[in-house]
Amino acid sequence: MSVIVYNKLVRDKIPEIIQQDGKKCETRILNNEEYIEMLDAKLDEEMAEYHKDQNLEELADILEVVYSVAKARGYSVDALENLRKEKAEKRGGFDDKIMLLSVYSNKTEG
Repeated sequence: MSVIVYNKLVRDKIPEIIQQDGKKCETRILNNEEYIEMLDAKLDEEMAEYHKDQNLEELADILEVVYSVAKARGYSVDALENLRKEKAEKRGGFDDKIMLLSVYSNKTEG
C-alpha cells in the first residue's frame, strides 16, 4: 500500500471523490485560525498554478479561495463584490492597460 501525504486544504467533496475512486483518505477539520492560515496557503498555491497554466479554470479556483477567505474573515461575498464595484467606480478598473511610470510634483515629500 502506498501513501501520499498532502497536508493541504481541499474542496469539500474531495474526500468523497477519493472514496468513490476506491481509495481511503485521512482528514481532519481545522479550527478557524488554522483554516485562515491554510486558505492563505491555498491562495498562494492557486496563484502559482494560474501563473503556470494561465487558464480560466485556475482563475475560477482563485476566485473560490478568495470568496472563502472573505467568509472566513467575517465578510460576505456580496460585501466583497460591492467594495470591488465601489473601488472600480471611484478609481477605475484595469481595462485601459495603463502603466504608471512616474509622477512629478513641485512639492517635496516628507
